[in-house]
Amino acid sequence: MNKTNNQWSLPFRYTVGIIIFIGIVALLIYAREAVKMLVIAAFVAYIISPAVTMLIHNTKLSRTAAVNIVYFSALIFLVGVPATLTPIFFDEIQIVARDLLDLSAEFSNLLSNPIQFGGMVFHFEQLGESLAHWQDAVLTPLPEEALALLETTSVNLLWLLVIIVSVYLFMNEWPHMRDWLINLAPEPYHDDMHELYKRLRNVWMAYLRGQIVLMVVVGIVFTIAWMILGIPGALVLGVLAGLFTLIPDVGPFLAAALAVAVALLEGSTWIRLSDSAGMNNIIVAGIVLVAYLVLINLKNFFVRPIIMGRSLHMNEALIFISIMAATILEGIMGALLIVPLLASITVIMEYLRRRVLGLAPFTDEGEQQFVPPVEKIKSRRQVRLPSKEKRKIDQ
Repeated sequence: MNKTNNQWSLPFRYTVGIIIFIGIVALLIYAREAVKMLVIAAFVAYIISPAVTMLIHNTKLSRTAAVNIVYFSALIFLVGVPATLTPIFFDEIQIVARDLLDLSAEFSNLLSNPIQFGGMVFHFEQLGESLAHWQDAVLTPLPEEALALLETTSVNLLWLLVIIVSVYLFMNEWPHMRDWLINLAPEPYHDDMHELYKRLRNVWMAYLRGQIVLMVVVGIVFTIAWMILGIPGALVLGVLAGLFTLIPDVGPFLAAALAVAVALLEGSTWIRLSDSAGMNNIIVAGIVLVAYLVLINLKNFFVRPIIMGRSLHMNEALIFISIMAATILEGIMGALLIVPLLASITVIMEYLRRRVLGLAPFTDEGEQQFVPPVEKIKSRRQVRLPSKEKRKIDQ
């Protein structure tokens, strides 16, 4: 009986592999926005996963139970706390908005008349009219603009829902996902994949340690800066600025908004640049905003490369260039992830280079000659001798 050979020919396998690769690349390009959201979700899951690991090691809880505790605790903190505090600050926000509108009206009236300074007369009538028109435009938005804002908000809420669900999926299913990725390689290379995964994990853990150091540095620097400017609650604002360092895009905006809001409401304990309390608070808020922008850019482009370079043992200049390029191309999210991605790519490329050259796959194994995986399997097999011959050898 003739048996049919069901194996694909080598050219056909290569053709199918190339088609699958092109299809995956095309899908990633088409769904790049979804991919970006999944990357954000994976990054958030990576940040809070150490808490899951610690809970599993210190208790007898299963992974699912530990993930549920950490995930829902973080969700309650990130969603519940702002939702609880929003009504408390709502009245204050309304007061600040009214004060800003009143100050804007006073400023417009001031500019509508010629201003005399010494022997010179300055005319800012056109600037006052422009400010009045801008205020009217802000207060009376067009219906289509409101609809556009509603549409944008709805889309962002849907993406937020995708991120929230994806974070739970990554945290709960990561062991199975990791094993699936390792098993994609042929069986003789599973040991290599385990070692490669371990090295990549070490890279990301070093990055996390660097981020913790960066959070502490940012918190201390901003606390000192707000104390120098006399902003009430400087310690709390500094700690929040450090914590928000980990949140892409939204984090820096929230930290700046909180600091400016406190400056608008309370002003400074010692800065007095105007007789009007409201105008003085606006000036202080402007100083706070400028100081924040200066310090946050120093952190992004100077402090962060130094800390990450030492954590990941990479050149600080290379990290600086990478962060600058990623910021231009992908914004804050790109700047946040470019360093560990670059380090991970370096590890993978070094592994591939050594394999191509026939060297040991990893540098700490020495420079011995490459041995094919099949030969390694054969060398591990022990040849069993007959009992009589074994006794002769033992004698």
